[in-house]
Amino acid sequence: MRVALTAKRIADFSISETRDQGFLWDSGAPGLALRKTKSGSTAFIYQGRYVQKTIRITIGKANDWSLPDARKKAREIQRLIDSGDDPRLVMEEKRRQQTEKRRVKRLHALTLENLWQQWAEQMASSWSANTLRDSEKIMQAGGEPRKRWRGKQTKPGPLASLAKVKVVDINHNLLARVAIQECKVRPAQFRLALRMLRACLNWAADELSLQPQAGLTSSRRLLRIVGKPLTRNDCLERDQLKEWFAHVIGLKTNEVVSAYLQCLLLTGARRNELLQLRWVDVDLKWNQLTIADKVEAHRTIPLTPYVKALIEALPKQNEWVFFSKLSRSGHLIDPSIAHRKLCANTGLKVTLHGLRRSFKSLSEWLEIPVGVIAQIMGHKPSAIAEKHYTIRPVDLLRVHHSRLEAWILEQADVELR
Repeated sequence: MRVALTAKRIADFSISETRDQGFLWDSGAPGLALRKTKSGSTAFIYQGRYVQKTIRITIGKANDWSLPDARKKAREIQRLIDSGDDPRLVMEEKRRQQTEKRRVKRLHALTLENLWQQWAEQMASSWSANTLRDSEKIMQAGGEPRKRWRGKQTKPGPLASLAKVKVVDINHNLLARVAIQECKVRPAQFRLALRMLRACLNWAADELSLQPQAGLTSSRRLLRIVGKPLTRNDCLERDQLKEWFAHVIGLKTNEVVSAYLQCLLLTGARRNELLQLRWVDVDLKWNQLTIADKVEAHRTIPLTPYVKALIEALPKQNEWVFFSKLSRSGHLIDPSIAHRKLCANTGLKVTLHGLRRSFKSLSEWLEIPVGVIAQIMGHKPSAIAEKHYTIRPVDLLRVHHSRLEAWILEQADVELR
């Protein structure tokens, strides 16, 4: 039975408690009905026949649709059927297009700060602590009180000026202007920021289908502005070892930093690998160190006599070998400050990574096999035979490593403790 639907009839419509749903068919539009379920929800639906089969399509909730709009939608569906189109497919495609428009609209409103945050949260599980810290510093607004220097505030990150800019509005000229300003004061940091920006935009293109301007981070103009990083070749020469050791050993006010700097030179480890050395990683029985490796999960190297003496002399304040009472992490954070002061007093020009470079360079004096030094330092093998056929246990590494340590101490005129 069909009746002319009105607001009153819609409000008064009820169904028996024994029924799951009931329909009130409209005489004003073909196929239109009000459906009410046992739970009390009401909705407008359309029912008709397409390709000799009955189809039923929900138009929308009665509270959201007015009666005139529901009748208009029912007639629209009927016209699609009359023209031979499946209204379900047509409506699904329309919904997909509307969803895509909303998605694109949201993407176009996305600022670099919001995109950066999404990217960092997605990648955090696969990043190291240093990479995560770099990503935060690059986009930081600045102006926050520094944790280590009272009265001073953090500086804005290299990309902080672009934080509120929509990603789609970032163009070559805008990025070039930022590059010109940043490269005047911190070119190395901006080059790092540019590499991370390139990774962020690539991620956005793959995961969000957000396409910025082509070649945004790799244009010739931009690369000409940022320039190429200088190749560092700082390292200690043999004749400089005596003076360097004398000043490092003389750091009596901070025995932890003194021990750290000497161990850094004598192990060839990366600065953060040694900073994060725990007591559980030190095997005093078998004279081995297990170091968290940058390439592999970890690597095991010999604990040579002088390095062992340095470590045994350190007090066990917490889980870290090179502990710090001031840092939140419990271990040293930036020993380069003390080392830079030391170098300024001596006239030596060598960085912490230069000490790692020194380990490799000084080994040439003893003609130690390159593969041995590479394995101790955590470098990937550079040849097939080295990678698949040469297996060196720690005992064999110790023979060469101890010989190198003894030679370095001899040149530095340092006696084994």
